[in-house]
Amino acid sequence: MQYVSTRNGLKATSAESVFRGLAPDGGLYVPLLADAKALCPAVRDLREAEEFVLGTLFDDIPAEVRTQAVDRLLARFPAADPIPLVKADGLHILELFHGRTGAFKDVALSMLPVFMRHAAKGKRVLVLTATSGDTGSAAMQGFAGVEGTEVLVFFPEVGTSRVQRLQMTTPSDPNVHAVAIKGNFDDAQAAVKRIFADPAINAEASAKGVTLSSANSINTGRLVPQIGYYILAASRIGGAFDVVVPSGNFGNILAAYYAKQLGAPIRKFIVASNVNDVLARFVKTGVYDPGDKFSITNSPSMDIRKSSNVERLLWLLNDGDGAEVSRLMEDLADQGRYELNAQAKARLFADFWGGAVTPEETLEEMRRMREACGYVLDPHTAVAAVVARRYRFRRACGTAELPIVVAATATPYKFPETCRQAFGADVLDNPPPGFAALEKLPVAQTKVVEVNEMDEAVKELFK
Repeated sequence: MQYVSTRNGLKATSAESVFRGLAPDGGLYVPLLADAKALCPAVRDLREAEEFVLGTLFDDIPAEVRTQAVDRLLARFPAADPIPLVKADGLHILELFHGRTGAFKDVALSMLPVFMRHAAKGKRVLVLTATSGDTGSAAMQGFAGVEGTEVLVFFPEVGTSRVQRLQMTTPSDPNVHAVAIKGNFDDAQAAVKRIFADPAINAEASAKGVTLSSANSINTGRLVPQIGYYILAASRIGGAFDVVVPSGNFGNILAAYYAKQLGAPIRKFIVASNVNDVLARFVKTGVYDPGDKFSITNSPSMDIRKSSNVERLLWLLNDGDGAEVSRLMEDLADQGRYELNAQAKARLFADFWGGAVTPEETLEEMRRMREACGYVLDPHTAVAAVVARRYRFRRACGTAELPIVVAATATPYKFPETCRQAFGADVLDNPPPGFAALEKLPVAQTKVVEVNEMDEAVKELFK
């Protein structure tokens, strides 16, 4: 499978796209799906789903490396079924949170170190990651102790839950590092992208024998394995369905969109946002306008205004026209917003819909779902459940009834404060392995920097 940059069409193999993370021209790598030789088979389990996805999109990575990656994934999940599909109050809940850190990122980040080591060919790699709460801990868990790699995670000093912070600040493996920044996720992500593109920093890294890469979903090694979620869901549903995803950096719902390109019978992609509703507004209007308003909410992993993976969608909506994608990105940089052309808008509206949910509505849905059927949602999945019900009501007014699959992106155990606020009591018992011990572990990562000090924090690890 060949990959190209969303902007200037720079080409790469799948292994090169994993190793580089971000394309040299600042764009994101996208697969040329027209080269795909197979379409969505019926699969029995996550192994078969991942083998199909990796064999299709990472076909130039040796089969034994792909198998090793899937083996590592399954070995790190305690359940026989790593991502069960359960029914709750009329919705199909795709539970993506049974990994070590309780978030959907654990699947891909269990495999990414295998791909990274293969692609690096013995070179030392420094993996830089900006996180709104979940990617950081999953990256640290995934790469801990992996020879030839170091991980540096930047996370907002304010806004993550206590459990999310502990998952990033208690790991003591010498090759994983977490640094809090005095800013939000958008600040961290913008700085990391700028560092990747800085020739001087890259030259200094190279001189020390270090290559920079990423564990965010800008990296194909993070994005591609997530497609497997929806290939497996398609087999379990056994027919067409709509999918609702609580969306922050747009990678998870984009993975569902790629699953459709590979043959999964998904009709509508429904973006669920909190009050930082840039994505919900975008899929309804075709105008991407982050604005100046930023709120810290009880669904912190979605507290994002500038979502990287939308750029990949722009490339798809514009038939791979890198010049048009570059124009839109320039508009965003110069004017703070962009608007799709008429053809791209029509394609967007045909496939996507969106809705936004307040923190108060999030708490109410958590209570309502538990009272209705005993199911406890985390706040992000609660946002998705509210939007799913709104879409179901809209759909009842004219479009055909189909099952709705809601991506449950995190365990409620990551957000005990919000659960207590929703339920008025501690209803969480029998925590997943690793969660109960968090409060007893010593804090190993204590560094806090200003946004303009992030460069120096990176350079310190060159040594």
